[in-house]
Amino acid sequence: MELDRLDRDIIGALMEDARATYAEIGQQVGLSASAVKRRVDRLREAGTITGFSAVVAPQALGWTTEAYVELFCQGKTKPSDIALAVARFPEVVAAATITGEADALLHIRATDVGHVERVIERIAAMPFVVRTKSSIVLSRLVDTAVPTARNGSPITG
Repeated sequence: MELDRLDRDIIGALMEDARATYAEIGQQVGLSASAVKRRVDRLREAGTITGFSAVVAPQALGWTTEAYVELFCQGKTKPSDIALAVARFPEVVAAATITGEADALLHIRATDVGHVERVIERIAAMPFVVRTKSSIVLSRLVDTAVPTARNGSPITG
């Protein structure tokens, strides 16, 4: 599905405030509330918009420490096997295959450094993991869920 300027503007408004009413979004993008609703419904049906959720500060839940862990796996471990294995850990908030020497990169959130260490030990014990390399985050310099232009609007293709 190709997105036009209005679709992108609607998505940008929803990313800024998913609780905004269709009328409020319509005022921002120059459409009626019903036209915005039709477009949002179409974007959801097409799978462009996959859902709406609350963004909660991890610190509010006690998850004050984070780390990035590179996984080095045996032989030709399939990405789907890695995904299935690490998905069992609630502390793993993101995982991706990457270029370079490592096979995957995990983003871990935990209550403290000891908690991170215990999670890494459990991950390292998985049969296909040869070794791990971890980095603890000291401070976040930029923390944006989705790339935006300097003016706050989403970057367009």
